[in-house]
Amino acid sequence: MQSRRTFLKQTAVGVAAFGAAQLMPGWARAMIQSEPRNAFDLTIGKSPFEVGGRRGTATTINGTVPGPLLRFQEGDEVTLRVHNRLREDTSIHWHGLLLPNDQDGVPGVTFNGIRPDETFTYRFPIRQSGTYWYHSHSGFQEQTGVYGPIIIDPKGADPVQYDREYIVMLSDWTFEDPNRVFAKLKKHSDYYNFHKRTFGDFLADVRDKGLGQAMAERKMWSEMRMMRTDIADVTGATYTYLMNGLGPDANWTGLFKPGERVRLRFINGSAMSYFDVRIPGLPMTVVSTDGQNIDPVETDEFRISVAETYDVVVEPKADQAYTIFAESMDRSGYARGTLAPRENMQAGVPQRRKPFLLTMQDMGMGGMGGMAGAKAGEKMTSDRDHGGHDMSAMDHSGHDMSGMKLKDGAAGGMAMDGMDMMDAGHNHPGGPGVAMEAMNPQERLDDPGNGLGDDGWRVLTYSQLRSLSPNPDPRPPEREVELHLTSNMERYMWSFDGLKFNEVDGPILFTYGERLRLTLVNDTMMAHPIHLHGMFVELETGADQRPLKHVVNVEPGTKRSMLITANERGDWAFHCHLLYHMAGGMFRVVRVADAPHASAGASHSVHGNHGEAIK
Repeated sequence: MQSRRTFLKQTAVGVAAFGAAQLMPGWARAMIQSEPRNAFDLTIGKSPFEVGGRRGTATTINGTVPGPLLRFQEGDEVTLRVHNRLREDTSIHWHGLLLPNDQDGVPGVTFNGIRPDETFTYRFPIRQSGTYWYHSHSGFQEQTGVYGPIIIDPKGADPVQYDREYIVMLSDWTFEDPNRVFAKLKKHSDYYNFHKRTFGDFLADVRDKGLGQAMAERKMWSEMRMMRTDIADVTGATYTYLMNGLGPDANWTGLFKPGERVRLRFINGSAMSYFDVRIPGLPMTVVSTDGQNIDPVETDEFRISVAETYDVVVEPKADQAYTIFAESMDRSGYARGTLAPRENMQAGVPQRRKPFLLTMQDMGMGGMGGMAGAKAGEKMTSDRDHGGHDMSAMDHSGHDMSGMKLKDGAAGGMAMDGMDMMDAGHNHPGGPGVAMEAMNPQERLDDPGNGLGDDGWRVLTYSQLRSLSPNPDPRPPEREVELHLTSNMERYMWSFDGLKFNEVDGPILFTYGERLRLTLVNDTMMAHPIHLHGMFVELETGADQRPLKHVVNVEPGTKRSMLITANERGDWAFHCHLLYHMAGGMFRVVRVADAPHASAGASHSVHGNHGEAIK
């Protein structure tokens, strides 16, 4: 068998014809960079960009979308010179990398940004290996093209054996000005939702459930100002979904020889889009998540939230083409490419599935008399603790949802009669920014996610992730911090603990060296990919070796707990990685400092601090 580097040098990508205005990085169109380097020059500017025959202008790195591949060697010190050729400030954040605080690249938190016609030089040691990425943390530049992949080769032997590798970078592209997109969402949060329920859907509900139940459910959702189809804020109504910078029609292609082990490094560099990824006819073995090796898990599909990475190994044995199909979570579009033994080959493209509907479970009402666990019209099986009963036919007369009250006067808020929601663990401010609160949030780590798991094939879940190595810090947590993900979706207000970033008085304080448990409770009806800069978290999945993550997806109405060793001093961004949610206020700063935590001795369980100003 030839060496990995020999095969890397031979790796070629066949790409369908595309317009002259389209520029692609070398790793995507011809050959993946085989040798690590310790110095790069990155120039951020404006370049023409074409997708689907339509031309526009992108914000590019070295003239391409995505930007160039940065390949490092673990243990090296790297130098990255970022030149700003824009008329506005810019920045680069090295997503998931462990580095000195002043090199993290977040304007207003770790540095001042890079002004027009200036150069900022980043220098930091490489302390890890795996698949990562980089992107702008300035305005909406990430949406307009400022992102690219990072691969870090381990200093020792790689536990993953493969013959050749490809990066599969997924993203979303709009020809609209992102500021205009954001303005539309602020005025009408459902502006891009083209899957709203119709009168025909109501008649179908009447046939399936009877008039009384259909009316009660429609009234409930109406009173809460929520739609069961509100899956994604920005959809294929404006987005084209890209694979390595190419639209679906361009058909990015990676070549293989039958019998080879091919490593695919999936990176979700989207601004707002989750993808459900599968390769029909070809099982995938997941070997890494967020750059960290895990015990291999064979699966047929996985959901990748915004900013996550997953490495998989496939072994195509037949002399045929296979479609890499990345379907948007709301089913409004897809990105796709091809694995093939020869250029100009294609496989069939799967039909998109029907959009799923939100349920009571997504309101955090799991376990409320068994009523929340069913998706519309499905027959539940025993692995979801419903004994195989048809939930669509269940009598909900004992759960009169029409009696819900608005929470604190907020449109879309809810509190059930006779139930004090503030006594249910919501020790945070209310007001118009908190439209609902999860009454009984569940972990649901073995749930593949809304709209998945009913197609007859295997779907990866968080409960299957187990670190390949023992966790470095065996200590139990000394303290617990609970944060709630809050919103008023109708008004497009997003926050932590009911407060937008411009409303908080100071950072969330961690004491340097402490071991703590952070629990996130999703009080909204949308999934949120939550990212803590500067440190990995250990997701509590029940495994003896917890997987290390830099992004944790928190499904609607769920909670996620993770252990953190606060061993990186400084102020670190902590936010939802949905770009317009972060801009809408779901952003905080975590400060790791030597000073004792103000309330460490007063309470074992606390919410994020709001009473100390950032100094």
